[in-house]
Amino acid sequence: MTNAAPRWAWVDGMLLPAEDRHISAFDRGLQLGDGVFETLRAAGGWVTELAEHTARLRGSADGLAIELPADLATRLANGINDLLAAEGLDGPDGDASVRITVTRGVWMSRGLLPRADEDLTATIVIQAWPVTAAPGTTPAHGITAVSSRVRRDPGNPLATLKTTSRADYVYAKLEARRAGADDALFFTVDGHLSEATSANVFLVRRAADGAMELATPSLACAILAGTTRSWLLRWATGVGLRPYEGELTRDDLAAANEVFLTASVAGVVPVVRLDGQPVGDGQPGPWTLQARADREAFITRA
Repeated sequence: MTNAAPRWAWVDGMLLPAEDRHISAFDRGLQLGDGVFETLRAAGGWVTELAEHTARLRGSADGLAIELPADLATRLANGINDLLAAEGLDGPDGDASVRITVTRGVWMSRGLLPRADEDLTATIVIQAWPVTAAPGTTPAHGITAVSSRVRRDPGNPLATLKTTSRADYVYAKLEARRAGADDALFFTVDGHLSEATSANVFLVRRAADGAMELATPSLACAILAGTTRSWLLRWATGVGLRPYEGELTRDDLAAANEVFLTASVAGVVPVVRLDGQPVGDGQPGPWTLQARADREAFITRA
């Protein structure tokens, strides 16, 4: 998948040229990463799971006590539509990665938190990049991953919020790059599988009773509840896989028939090597390929 440079940005209700300066130097998002975000896919003029992403955005904002406008859903829908039209990505052949970023807003003073009686207006930004190759076609032969040294704490109340403070994720991605891998997987402080740098993780395995399972870490494992993750857990039952959410270990990964990552834009991405060792037979597995194809069909309404 490759992305061309955007020409426009939607900033607080206005379409502005992408090369303009948009955000105040005093914006809390710039100063402290005091914000939240969502990334979603829009294909053929249809924005995939916008209601779910908007709800999760509100949940993350609530976690940081960032006040959002009551008509947020309408603003986002209209803003995305206007931006896609300006970028020429709203037609039947349009395919875009859309990012919504919300910060606490501009505060001209300093310190970690404004006083409770200070009324800040949230900054809302929408950006869109054309997806020039359908997700899943570039990693057709699978990607490689390493285990990150960064540990996730299930007891951390920020673990389930999608905040713009992403230093841990950037560090883990650097770990992958330095190891010659494509991505990194997080584990919790007690050694259980958590998530990847921008994706949920799934395993296909044969259970002790002989049934084939689609297993993924539970919400208690310091993960973000991805919209694609929810979709796949529903999908599993319909295709003959038993969904499982729980604690998974390195041994579970090593013994899995297939491993794949899932994200709103990238879709379903097979993992064929982990920490230098092949996953399964070292090739994308049949269940992974079916999941990728079925998710893509859902997004594009094929």
